[in-house]
Amino acid sequence: MKKTGAQILCESLVAEGVEVIFGFPGGSVLPLYDTLPQYPQLRHILVRHEQGAAHAADAYARVTGKAGVCLATSGPGATNLVTGIANACLDSSPVVAITGQVARPFIGKDAFQEIDITGITLPITKHNHLVLDAKEIARVVKESFYIAQAGRPGPVLMDIPRDVFQQEVEYVPAGKVDLPGYRPTLFGHPSQIKRAAQLISSAERPVIVAGRGVVISRAFAELKELAEKAQIPVITTLLGIGCFPETHVLSFGWLGMHGMAYANKAVHESDLIVAIGMRFDDRATGVVSAFAPKARIVHMDIDPAEIGKNVRVDVPIVGDVKNILQALNTQIVPREHVDWFNQLDQWRHEHPALDIRECDELLPQYVIRQIYHATGGDATIVTGVGQNQMWAAQFYFYDKPHRLVSSGGLGTMGFELPGAIGAKVGRPDAIVWCIAGDGGFQMTVQELATMVQENLAIKIAIINNGYLGMVRQWQELFYKRCYVHTQLYNPDFVKIAEAYGVPGLRVKHKADVIPAIERAMEYNGPFLIDFVVEPEENVFPIVPPGATLVQSIEMPRPEAINPTKGKRGG
Repeated sequence: MKKTGAQILCESLVAEGVEVIFGFPGGSVLPLYDTLPQYPQLRHILVRHEQGAAHAADAYARVTGKAGVCLATSGPGATNLVTGIANACLDSSPVVAITGQVARPFIGKDAFQEIDITGITLPITKHNHLVLDAKEIARVVKESFYIAQAGRPGPVLMDIPRDVFQQEVEYVPAGKVDLPGYRPTLFGHPSQIKRAAQLISSAERPVIVAGRGVVISRAFAELKELAEKAQIPVITTLLGIGCFPETHVLSFGWLGMHGMAYANKAVHESDLIVAIGMRFDDRATGVVSAFAPKARIVHMDIDPAEIGKNVRVDVPIVGDVKNILQALNTQIVPREHVDWFNQLDQWRHEHPALDIRECDELLPQYVIRQIYHATGGDATIVTGVGQNQMWAAQFYFYDKPHRLVSSGGLGTMGFELPGAIGAKVGRPDAIVWCIAGDGGFQMTVQELATMVQENLAIKIAIINNGYLGMVRQWQELFYKRCYVHTQLYNPDFVKIAEAYGVPGLRVKHKADVIPAIERAMEYNGPFLIDFVVEPEENVFPIVPPGATLVQSIEMPRPEAINPTKGKRGG
């Protein structure tokens, strides 16, 4: 039976189990949009900017575990996807991006809205395709979803010329994927796993550092079994938060530039690091030459390119970390590390990081903590990048996976609102809070319209300090308070929200925080709260550039609100 390229694309997407497409129409994809009504099982969500489509698809993928799909036209539509594609690439998120291209006779002739999007995205995709024949669409879709989700996940792009969407060919559903050049290693080498077990059994000061790879492979039970059996404290990376319950007695926070000072100290003094599904990026290690100087390192990761790339590794194990841990746990001998845990408890006491000081000003940490209490720790928190992100990671405790959705490797301001849309579409029954900075929120504020049009009951907390807060903090600490172009002239966010049809409140005083959060939670629909916070509040701890993990700058907090609430595992 003959079908158009657009019909074959839709048939192929349905066959892959796609339910949602985040997109924005344009000339080169009009034949596809004309076809979409024939496939009501494909829900199309109209974003207001293509970057929002890519971010929404990314967050959708993170909370569902399925590939997210975004769609844009040629030229600026395609280039507007680039930031979101790069974000998905650095955070290992399976996204399939579909772009239109000018008709085949015009390729290479600088036609209207022609751009070489496959060339542009080559460094930020796992693979990309320029599809020049409708006969190839079914196969390319099948391969794209496989590549995006197999091994280390990541984005794949399909660029399809306008006339290929219109081309009629005999439709033959794709068969089994056959890519001899792409065979991810799924099971670790037995001898390497044995060596890792021996090191764990002999270590006196071991730590586990767990990253996003644990989340991707859903190795939560296996990680918990290893930690409890071998009695090893678990430290996470920023994107690994939630892979191990943060209120568990073995949880020891997260490491890195804004991680807990006591977690950084533990890594620095350990004699064994069991690194699981993480890549030792600079934000996690500080100055690499001084990272964990006393430790031997076991590194498990599905991507062999990450092992040994940044730090020396004593026992490399390539494979899916869930499979590796299942094999490793059978060889672990139960142990206790009483002296080590006594030392860890002492460091936690000497370096409190999660207490909130008592003061009259409205502090962002207090806002985040009250959202935690109001949601019982069971919300999905989607953040932008900057101070709002760090406070959300520090002062909301995550006992379940997929509860913190944020931009890690690329550090993308503006991720928060479209990311919250993708998370809510992916998990419609979840409570979703978008934690935004006043700077980042304005980068994708137009997605409020998408949220209203789709009737998504997302709650938005703007941490409004009138600055590009993290940049201002660096200017304060490292550039002699030279605040160049970081102070913001902000609009009335409540009026902006109301103009889009979203009710909102402005909160300036601590006493109004809890009632505002409760009102937002009770409202059956999207709701925005503009929290006007202390302008020059800083994120602490902070590891200065060029410093080691144990050279954190810490803020003394002698008086605290509910100090016991600020201790993970306590």
